[in-house]
Amino acid sequence: MQVSYASEATPGRPNEDFVAAGPGWVALLDGATAPPGVDSGCRHDPAWLVRRLGGRIAALLAPEDGRPLPDLVAEAIKVTGEGHAGTCDLQNPDSPSATVSLLRRRGPAVEWYVLADSPIVVDDGEVRVFRDDRVDHLPSYTLESVRSLRNSPGGFWVASTRPEAAYEGLTGEVPVAGLRRAAVLSDGASRLVERFGRMGWGDLLRLLDEEGPRELIRRTREAEGSATGPRGKRYDDATAVLVRF
Repeated sequence: MQVSYASEATPGRPNEDFVAAGPGWVALLDGATAPPGVDSGCRHDPAWLVRRLGGRIAALLAPEDGRPLPDLVAEAIKVTGEGHAGTCDLQNPDSPSATVSLLRRRGPAVEWYVLADSPIVVDDGEVRVFRDDRVDHLPSYTLESVRSLRNSPGGFWVASTRPEAAYEGLTGEVPVAGLRRAAVLSDGASRLVERFGRMGWGDLLRLLDEEGPRELIRRTREAEGSATGPRGKRYDDATAVLVRF
């Protein structure tokens, strides 16, 4: 695996994305920005969470001992929670949270794992997207509704304070034979496809491969700058990882 990546914060804000890579693996986390006025019960912000949680996941991936990916995520959530249980209310439903996307090569296969909506895109002659889209199908997006549906059956699942959420992530594997490239993206880096509709997933992979992750983020910022209308936040942290095989 040859890995290259770029990560850029929302202008004027700390970066709430986290990315790490080793010889045979990639981990990407995207922290959920807290809505204004919401009390998370935690003295830490999403940037703190993704660095602690992402760092722990990376440490567990590094030995390459083949433990199931959901087990690693569950342990990382547990250990991270123990690190601030004495100072923060971990029962608060608005505790800082994050997506988790993992890619790991094991022998003749590449394993993938996605918890929440940071997609993984692979090209093995056919472009395929692995994305947990449950947050796209909620019955309501009011603060109260999202709070009640977060990490709940029938709702959506994220990495926060409940280790069992790790086992709600989607998993699978792709044979290495014939696999050309893959992308691991925060939703801020998938916007050219998912929000702005300026290209398809195959075009995004080609852009990453031919011009690099930095160019993808540059074009994303250009699209954000010219966007109109109230749909969501104008800018977002953007992290793009390209993996060649």
